[in-house]
Amino acid sequence: MAVSDPVADMLTKIRNAVSATHEKVDITPSKIKMEIVKILKNEGYVKNFKKITSEDKDVIRVFLKYDVKENPVIHGIERLSTPGRRVYSGYKKMPRVLNGFGTLIISTSEGVTTGKKAAEKKMGGELICSVW
Repeated sequence: MAVSDPVADMLTKIRNAVSATHEKVDITPSKIKMEIVKILKNEGYVKNFKKITSEDKDVIRVFLKYDVKENPVIHGIERLSTPGRRVYSGYKKMPRVLNGFGTLIISTSEGVTTGKKAAEKKMGGELICSVW
């Protein structure tokens, strides 16, 4: 079965793995997925990730992060822009996630970045997802 929205599929895999308290989750690779996972690591939502190449298939293995009491660091992850409904924002009206406690991931003309960094550079773009 073909996936019509691979980014939403990746976010759903991460959301399901976190709710089942899995240690890791494997995702089919693409450039935008790799950039999103890099942002998740830099913002402290996942422990680590690595790209695994084999003869059969390539995967991005994401190691999920939990606190001392085994509560997940990712409380929620939501897709904002879909293939049927693209959502854009300028830097002046960049939305905030949980009043600044969450992270907005945005695709700009200079690549995928967080909403805060895009607003500092005075750049708008397509809102990919929000994480808290």
